[in-house]
Amino acid sequence: MKKTQRIILLTVTSFIFLCINLAWAEDIVIKGSTTVLPITQKVAEAYMKENPDINISISGGGSGNGIKAIIDGTTDIANSSRFIKDKEIKLALKKDRYPVPFSLAYDCIIPVVHMSNKINNISMSQLKAIYKGEISNWKQLGGEDRKIVVISRDTSSGTYEVWEKKVMKKERVYPGALLQASNGAIAQIIAKNKNAIGYIGIGYINSKTKPLTVNSIEGTVETTLSGEFPISRPLYMFTNKWPAGETSKFINYMLHPEKGQKLVEEAGFVPLY
Repeated sequence: MKKTQRIILLTVTSFIFLCINLAWAEDIVIKGSTTVLPITQKVAEAYMKENPDINISISGGGSGNGIKAIIDGTTDIANSSRFIKDKEIKLALKKDRYPVPFSLAYDCIIPVVHMSNKINNISMSQLKAIYKGEISNWKQLGGEDRKIVVISRDTSSGTYEVWEKKVMKKERVYPGALLQASNGAIAQIIAKNKNAIGYIGIGYINSKTKPLTVNSIEGTVETTLSGEFPISRPLYMFTNKWPAGETSKFINYMLHPEKGQKLVEEAGFVPLY
């Protein structure tokens, strides 16, 4: 009987300690840009290893969805590959939400083609013509006689909006383009389709896709930081008001030169420093 009582006591004690630990554990919710996703995942993994009581949940869905989540109060941090829009700020203020931006890294959006494609360089005007549907065959660019398959990001993506602003000059991508929800999805399609062209963040460049120079400028860390590469941009995190508690600590960790910024570089992106 005494043995049974001891077992029950140990079980109850263990349950109490578990409840106490769960009560003290904090969660950080992060939503938004798929471009920023690999950075956040890498930094969050390191942060949780150093802080085992912290749970960080991360999901993509695009910059627009991340900013919507910070406005609706369903996330602690919104990842975004573009700056918040005026109409989003007005909507936030109506809901008594005050988005605060933090630059966490730099990125450049690089046009990519299949490894077998003979084209190495493309101009901004040619990119615009392709994505408007005015150039439809690789032969028009000095390549093989093959129809160009145009791959673009969906309109909720911050990457799309930067592309629309810097390449399309506010003109819309033509309806024949195939829309994808993430950088990774575009990279996979390009790796398999000899006729395709797409655009991805520098952190998604791999050995299965061929990056093109733009106006004879290669997308690199140096040309991104200098702004020389014509499709460069900062990446952001947004919080509601000035962050506090673990959210503040995580952002400080992300911005730390020897911690988060080292991991930004390891993720293939351009650190702030």
